[in-house]
Amino acid sequence: MSVSGMKKQLHKASQLLNERLMGAEGTKLDEDFLKMEKSMAVIHALLAELLSKTTEFLQPNPAHRARLSMLSTMSRIRGQARASGYPQTEGMLGDCMLLYSQELGPASEFGGALAAVGGALQQVGQARDALDVSVKRTFIDPLQDLQNSELKEIKFQLKKVNSRRLDFDYKRRRSGKVPAEEMRHAWDKFMTSKELAERSMFVLLQNDVDQISFLAALVAALLDFHRSAHRVLVGLHGNLQGRLTAASNKPERRFRSKKIRIRGDLTESSVGFYQQPSATLTSGQQFTVLQSRPGSPISTYAHSPLTLDQPCCRALYSFLPNHEGELGFSEGDIIVLTGQADANWYEGALAGRSGLLPVSYVDVLVPLPLQ
Repeated sequence: MSVSGMKKQLHKASQLLNERLMGAEGTKLDEDFLKMEKSMAVIHALLAELLSKTTEFLQPNPAHRARLSMLSTMSRIRGQARASGYPQTEGMLGDCMLLYSQELGPASEFGGALAAVGGALQQVGQARDALDVSVKRTFIDPLQDLQNSELKEIKFQLKKVNSRRLDFDYKRRRSGKVPAEEMRHAWDKFMTSKELAERSMFVLLQNDVDQISFLAALVAALLDFHRSAHRVLVGLHGNLQGRLTAASNKPERRFRSKKIRIRGDLTESSVGFYQQPSATLTSGQQFTVLQSRPGSPISTYAHSPLTLDQPCCRALYSFLPNHEGELGFSEGDIIVLTGQADANWYEGALAGRSGLLPVSYVDVLVPLPLQ
């Protein structure tokens, strides 16, 4: 800084101290200018608070926000796009439900319901991600541009107005020691800065259309999210009501204790049932023949020897086909399993007939081989 510049700064500081401590009176700005300056201070504070609160609304966990901010900074340094997004709570809950639905298996009605709810919550989480993107693009980014461009420029102009006012008032206070031409030049600079700042504030304060459009975009993004979430949850509610009705109408399953089957040279009294030795097929495979007898679990369903040499299941309930391609059977029937169509249907054969049978209606005795 030059010597003249340093002297000017000292003169301004002297004038400011005289006004604050000695009660010296400075040049009064008109009421309209002061009112606009106060409005600009309010808008500046509002934008800073609004941007912060909107980010907290979209991303409530401060630890995750800090981590995303760090990753975003590192990505910008490396010239890469940010890879990970904010972990939405709905998506995290949905992932948990889907994980345990797989653990329960396809035969569990509760597991199927968990899978349905987990999938729906994942969709709600994806809608939340879309809300984040939309609000950032249509609300946060425009407000940040306003804060970093127009408001920043106006703040700089107001600072210059105050600086030039102090310079003028200092020279006016030293009237007689400061040349009139220099004082007139300081006045012109002060008025030029005031007019420029006043015009900029007036334009911003009169341009309410842009600010209202930003708020409308925020509300539209929220409305889109809630519509999507409502559509997903209504469908899920119907799904669960159907599952609840089906589970309520399912025939009651009676408990039947099963005795342990053990291979070896054990007597009937030691294992609780008669077991014939394993027979050898021409292919070299082994199978076990279980002889039914009164009082044994097997005799409840059949009165002949049961050969478990291939994948099969036992019917827990009677099933009447509702569509072509389904296999009808009665409670206690032993059905040969030939495959599995999906999580809810097996493929099987019984008495020369074949077709689809529901998973929840049977108890698997010999499971299908792993694919």
